Amino acid sequence: MDILIRPENESDFENVEYMIREAFWDLYKPGCVEHLIAHNMRKSPDFVKELDYVACDGDMIAGNIIYSRAKIVNEENEEFEVLCMGPLGVLPSYQKKRIGSLLMNHSIEKARQLGYKAIFIFGHPGYYERFGFRNTREYNIKTPSGEYFDAFMALELYSGSLKYISGKFFVSDSFEVTEEELEDFEKKFPHKTKHVTDTQIFH
Repeated sequence: MDILIRPENESDFENVEYMIREAFWDLYKPGCVEHLIAHNMRKSPDFVKELDYVACDGDMIAGNIIYSRAKIVNEENEEFEVLCMGPLGVLPSYQKKRIGSLLMNHSIEKARQLGYKAIFIFGHPGYYERFGFRNTREYNIKTPSGEYFDAFMALELYSGSLKYISGKFFVSDSFEVTEEELEDFEKKFPHKTKHVTDTQIFH
């Protein structure tokens, strides 16, 4: 399998949204919301076009990674710009074939070249630790409500890039969607039945 990593084009948008929907369906909730987040993010000023990539197997889009600008606000109300990665989606039929790793490694290097300080994620520690991500507790960076948790992780893009940065982490407004908005967006796609699973309960 010869996978090509290239920038996402506007002509890819619908195919990518379909792919993300397939990748996340019933994973964290009955149905999913990640395809709508990606849709909204591309229209947001927080969207980082230079870090929006697709993984292609011939004409098939097998995966996509997308980034947005986020910020850390410290106790003195100073703001520091960082990156938030996600959604990262891979078609179910292409999962466990290192496509996610290809997208991660490629985009991490590009983010470093662009001069960003760090990447933050909400993801599975067992997967993202292999790329160098660490729990944000190590950097004294919390959620807006002042919490740390296992899935909240950060990657310094150069040594010590977060050494003098601490505070609360705020994501793009693109992540905030309503059920009404999702229901309307779903009309663009073929019907899929939603299921409740043990995985959702775990998360």
